[in-house]
Amino acid sequence: MSVKQAMLALLEQGPMYGYQLRAEFETRTGSTWPLNVGQVYTTLARLERDGLVAGEGTDDEGHVVYAVTDAGREEVAAWFTTPVARTQPPRDELAIKLALAVTVPGVDVGTVIQRQRGATMAALQDYTRLKRQAAAGGGDRTELAWGLVLDSLVFAAEAEVRWLDHCEARLRRAARESGPGVPGGTAPAATATASGAAGATGATEDEGVRR
Repeated sequence: MSVKQAMLALLEQGPMYGYQLRAEFETRTGSTWPLNVGQVYTTLARLERDGLVAGEGTDDEGHVVYAVTDAGREEVAAWFTTPVARTQPPRDELAIKLALAVTVPGVDVGTVIQRQRGATMAALQDYTRLKRQAAAGGGDRTELAWGLVLDSLVFAAEAEVRWLDHCEARLRRAARESGPGVPGGTAPAATATASGAAGATGATEDEGVRR
């Protein structure tokens, strides 16, 4: 997540101080990725050092107000028009956990998968509840922004359930081919499927709701 470019994009709308930037960021993303004030001001200091923002004095309460520079506007424009690179994906704790679980003796991989599936399905149900609440909500741009974030969370959870089903199927196949010593070979059958999860969510609506 690029906090730097997000803050520059917000400052294009007008000068702000750190607390305002944090509030604007969290409002538009539904507080999905909360920022602490220290992170905001550290980022502002770096942006000012790089000539992307400039301090414009203080407001009536003594807050230092920052404005985006021409160089900062160019940075934002480049950010919006450049695809997000997938060549170096972020570390996925669940993928790492399962990769290690199948190689570490004594780990019941089937149980690991089942518990994760249950947790992911619970999260998916929470997102579904939020989407239902959104059906009666407003339709301003901020609500739309949060709706897009929520859709991303729903799709990611659905994909995770499908991937867990896939992992379980591979483990079962490996157990049949190589014998009972393969980790996870005795795991019970999947308790939920991706298609069932997708049907429960109705994830394609353009709707938004703030937590």
